[in-house]
Amino acid sequence: MVSNTQLSLFDINRLTPYAVGFDRMFDQLVNYAQHQTQSTGFPPYNIRKVEDKYFIDLAVAGLSKEDLEVEVAEGVLTIRSTYEGIDSSDVIHKGISFKKFTRKFTLADDIIVKGAEYLNGMLTIELERVIPEEKKPRLLTIK
Repeated sequence: MVSNTQLSLFDINRLTPYAVGFDRMFDQLVNYAQHQTQSTGFPPYNIRKVEDKYFIDLAVAGLSKEDLEVEVAEGVLTIRSTYEGIDSSDVIHKGISFKKFTRKFTLADDIIVKGAEYLNGMLTIELERVIPEEKKPRLLTIK
């Protein structure tokens, strides 16, 4: 794998002579790959799209909303558990695993996190695609 130092030395503009500002996108792809290696395979999740809204549903049965943290920082949505588990000294058979987890999702620049809801063992994060006025198509006046 190529390190960040090697990537910063690589001139992406040579590959895209007619594109401007894609060097940042390349950095985001590297961050995305790093987030995937840091995230565990637990808990299972779905991503749904309804018009310009997205929903991430995580199956977190057995946890309460106090056992969960949802953080958004620098284009990354991080969901982690803080639950330590139950005292297993009196458990005869342990078939249910409670473990700490961290899941990271890399967000596009035009995606904002609207909120989070916990209901019946399912944590749902609502996201929305918002296109700023400066990115919407417009006609320029020629002077």
